[in-house]
Amino acid sequence: MRRRSSLTAALSRHKVAVIGDNDFQCRARLIQALWREEQGLPIGLRSSKGPEPLGSRLAMPFARETLANYLTETIREIVRGEVLDRVKSTDKLYGKPRIFEDLLSSQPLCFNLFGELQRDLSLASAALGPLTDGRLTRVTAIDFEHSPGRGDPRFTGDGSAFDVFIQFEGPRGTGFLGIEVKYHEDLENRAGKHYPRYDEIADQMDAFAPDCRKPLRQKPLQQIWRDHLLAGSLFLDRPSSYDDGAFVFLYPAQNLACADAIAEYAACLTSKESLIVWTLEEVVATLRAATGAAWVEAVADRYLGFHRLEGLV
Repeated sequence: MRRRSSLTAALSRHKVAVIGDNDFQCRARLIQALWREEQGLPIGLRSSKGPEPLGSRLAMPFARETLANYLTETIREIVRGEVLDRVKSTDKLYGKPRIFEDLLSSQPLCFNLFGELQRDLSLASAALGPLTDGRLTRVTAIDFEHSPGRGDPRFTGDGSAFDVFIQFEGPRGTGFLGIEVKYHEDLENRAGKHYPRYDEIADQMDAFAPDCRKPLRQKPLQQIWRDHLLAGSLFLDRPSSYDDGAFVFLYPAQNLACADAIAEYAACLTSKESLIVWTLEEVVATLRAATGAAWVEAVADRYLGFHRLEGLV
């Protein structure tokens, strides 16, 4: 009770008390506020319609003009090209203004975690290879908010996209990793519309237990399922451009809502060949083993810096 009381006080003091947040979301929101304060960045508002501040948000238009949500100049340069370029971002659904102002948003995390790797594919190969049990030996490209074809009936026929899309070479030939990145999300958003195409792909993938179709269509599993199906559809589009590939679900280990959901999802599979699960902690550890670059520690400090709470909670 005392710990919860001190957490509540800290949330209020740093202006991040949000009704509905679970324990992990509270702590994640708090460390983002502390990071913002340490960087001396101006606080944003809970709503564009009111003056109430929110510590896990940056002030606009400052956030858009400076791209302060991003950790290095290289990453900011990539964001200018990927997000701010109207032509390149035409078919990409970047959430604006959240991608600029929201420190908890998983889209900035994608760029902060994979942006430097996009510019250094040798490092990407060395760091990510061990996480695929040898399936990946050389990364050839990294893209963000990638869909093989939004609304294309050859794929899932909806607006689904991978947060990060990695193309690689490996023992099996040309492959891909379609990555869904989560940070503070609890996967409790209302499930989207179900399309018959989902069942067609699932039948062809032959990787799902028959009695799991109902829970796969519902929260918290449907979003995971849809992204997995999108990955599966890349093989079903014949002739396929890929000899190997998998859907990757990436989340912080302390986010128990995501941990429980992916465990429940994995239990629905009769074959896990096309599913890879990474925790953010595992990715940071393999990056640390591959490089001593300062940006890796900046990512770890920003997103996994829960040690900051020891003196507060």
